[in-house]
Amino acid sequence: MSDHIRVEGIAVFARHGVLPEEEVLGQRFYLGLDAELDLAPAGRSDDVAHTVSYADLTAIAVTIATERRFKLIEALAETIAAEILARFPTVDAITVRVDKPSAPIPAVLDRAGITITRRRGAGR
Repeated sequence: MSDHIRVEGIAVFARHGVLPEEEVLGQRFYLGLDAELDLAPAGRSDDVAHTVSYADLTAIAVTIATERRFKLIEALAETIAAEILARFPTVDAITVRVDKPSAPIPAVLDRAGITITRRRGAGR
């Protein structure tokens, strides 16, 4: 499939991380979503019922990122991916990116982050 719905640069303030200070202080995270699905039905019909709303994708990511706490951003991404695949049967695959610009690393860096892709019915 070559059709994608993308939402990038979703900024959230959350308390994810291994260190106790990360839970207390919190920090900004940036999320990105790339859903792979067939957009031809929506393109032909011009009907939102034949696609997945990027607002709905964003709401899932924001809710999970702000209402739950994860030690690892890998677990945050995994939870977001699983929820999107569970809620939207037309999504064949979802890529979730989590960037942590204030990662507690003793170096000057723009950000640290991870990207995962999960496919419907596929193992890891």
